[in-house]
Amino acid sequence: MGNAINILALAGSTREASFNKKLVRLGVAAAREAGAEVTLIDLREYPMPLYDGDLEKAEGLPEKAVELKRMAAEHDGFLMAAPEYNHSISGVLKNTIDWMSRPMKNDDPGNVFKGKPAALMSASPGAAGGQRGLVHVRGVLNALGVLVLPEYVAIPKAMNAFDEKGVLKDESARKQVNLVVSALVEITRRIRA
Repeated sequence: MGNAINILALAGSTREASFNKKLVRLGVAAAREAGAEVTLIDLREYPMPLYDGDLEKAEGLPEKAVELKRMAAEHDGFLMAAPEYNHSISGVLKNTIDWMSRPMKNDDPGNVFKGKPAALMSASPGAAGGQRGLVHVRGVLNALGVLVLPEYVAIPKAMNAFDEKGVLKDESARKQVNLVVSALVEITRRIRA
């Protein structure tokens, strides 16, 4: 993938009009502006069954999990916009991470998360902006050896936060996205060096 750092970006939601999809697109633009190459994926395009140890034993990893695991292995860091579902991580994001963390039978790239930095963002209709859910996402990623940045983005009242073009209306929120994403690009560059 060349000498530039590579960031894998995703939103932990499959909803077409997801606030977190809007937010991650803004993060992707900021990362590219900071000099990173970014691959933005939509989890809707990576459907997987619910994690089941018996299914894994019988069939191995689903094709889409293998695809994502190999893609993650080729990237230097992660940018995730994670919605808050009932004060926690979304089921689709947790299921994706669970499958990606499992060993493959052949040509396994190993733990594709360990030692790589990640920046977290969330947009929520609630007043906390998804912060309670980010605590759980952080815990899951930390357990896999991800170096989660202490800075994060939390956008409250998300139904009113974006304009018709998907841009954050609030200047301080836009600055926070740029600050967090710039920090991710910088630390990823240092780790890779």
